Amino acid sequence: MLEKRVATVTGAGRGMGEAIARALAAKGASVVVSDVDEVAARKVAADISKDGGKAIGLRVDVSREAEANALADLAVSEFGQLDIHVNNAGISTTKLFVDTTKEDMERILGVNLIGAFLCAKAAVEKMLPNSYGRVINIASLSGQRGGIGRSAYGVSKAGLELLTKVMSVELAAKGILVNNVAPGAIATQMAIEQHDSNTREAYHFLIPQRRYGTPEEVANVVAFLASADASHVSGATFNVDGGFLSAGLMFEKEGVEGMAPPKSKTEKGISQNA
Repeated sequence: MLEKRVATVTGAGRGMGEAIARALAAKGASVVVSDVDEVAARKVAADISKDGGKAIGLRVDVSREAEANALADLAVSEFGQLDIHVNNAGISTTKLFVDTTKEDMERILGVNLIGAFLCAKAAVEKMLPNSYGRVINIASLSGQRGGIGRSAYGVSKAGLELLTKVMSVELAAKGILVNNVAPGAIATQMAIEQHDSNTREAYHFLIPQRRYGTPEEVANVVAFLASADASHVSGATFNVDGGFLSAGLMFEKEGVEGMAPPKSKTEKGISQNA
């Protein structure tokens, strides 16, 4: 499906990024696994290689232009080209607006938005000579809806979603397709660390599927957008959120199953009652 394609994935040392790197490799792509945690990046790459895939690991701080350029350069020097880039690296905070500092905003925008811009620009420069490419940005439901504690993170992801649209308009005719994947609540290590019991209970109530998604479910959508099957998809946002964005008023109703949130739900370390 992705044989002879080369991909770079940021923030791929764990969580969604790791799942994305593994999914692309499983489809036949050669993958540069990058992360600010070099040990984690190299471990994921080594695991992919042990499973029969092709991967190398690299430390990348996406907020540094030289390192963003080095990521694209390594893909070409190691594998001969660059066809797919996934902007997954991201950081977050759950501070209220009045408590969010200028430093918080600059730090999060620097990674989530400016870092994505830098890495995408470096990747696209490698794709243009071949008139082929796929750029997939990992945005977020938080960039589409107002959420408590999401002033900095939400703004960064809303900006990334609009950047995707601009890129798609400018690059589609050149053979480079740019799309978004917007996860909702996903059972990653970041969620385990930052979601308290109230947050988890709220998500279970607001998501029609009544559960967190998995990194693999996000990775499956990314793999589709990276493939030839998505050859006429450009500038789109694919929400992987269990129906969260579409949901309106929800309450218990006779004849409608699953409207009440479960009394106990556990998925990969995220328990409603934890």
